[in-house]
Amino acid sequence: MKLQFEKIEPEAGSSFRVVHNTEPETCRVYWHYHPEYEIVFIPSGDGQRRVGTNVSRYEGGELVFIGPNLPHLNFSYGQEGQFEEIVVQMRDNFLGEAFLQKPELKGVQRLFERAHRGLTFGGDTKQKVGSWLAQLPDQSPFERLLTLLRVLQQLADASDVEPLHADGVRFDLNPKEQERINRVCQYVEQHYTQPVDVREVADLASLTVPAFCRYFKRMTHLTFTDFVNEYRVNQARRMLQSSRTVADVGFAVGFNNLSHFNKTFRAVTGQTPSAYRKALIG
Repeated sequence: MKLQFEKIEPEAGSSFRVVHNTEPETCRVYWHYHPEYEIVFIPSGDGQRRVGTNVSRYEGGELVFIGPNLPHLNFSYGQEGQFEEIVVQMRDNFLGEAFLQKPELKGVQRLFERAHRGLTFGGDTKQKVGSWLAQLPDQSPFERLLTLLRVLQQLADASDVEPLHADGVRFDLNPKEQERINRVCQYVEQHYTQPVDVREVADLASLTVPAFCRYFKRMTHLTFTDFVNEYRVNQARRMLQSSRTVADVGFAVGFNNLSHFNKTFRAVTGQTPSAYRKALIG
């Protein structure tokens, strides 16, 4: 199974991302890595666990904290029937560069360091933390932040924790490939409001256009066009919390007409921009 890079964007109005999956195989990537830390909570059920060098099974649900760029398998891989997971993804600086340097967060800082080996937690912590994590999908952004801080402190204090990945073993993620994909992502972040020329991006990656398109699909499981459109939609989700019109938001994030914006937004989110805004208001 080929190791793939996953590009992750924080949610609208939030400095981190919460995903609530209620069906298996919802992820486009399987054996993958990303620079974000990740908490995965599975309330119940058994399944396959593969984090770094560890290959095992979990029973009666799962709670793991996975560090940045530690390869892991999508926890819904091979699952059939009923499945549920709550995933939280964040950078170590999601609350600012000095976030983990605060004296009140010494334990959390140590937790983030230990997470580079991947951590699995026992039943006691799973029960305490699980009820908080289960609340995240329905909470406001501010409430989510408070809950996440409580979760991190509880994980930092937990005694029923085991590392998964073998200490000292590093995966060859190919620094040149990481640098190449990062250059492409940075280009999109800086130019998504304008028409994006794939030839410029291919030049950044030192590839011909056909070779770049094959490379990008292999690395992300998305075409470059789909990747750009998903990024634009994620930016639009933030802007739709303002008083700007739907059309204005669409043009602001790089769509050249309202129909294309509506169609793409719905394909990515399952809702039209107007319905998404209405749901935000409640």
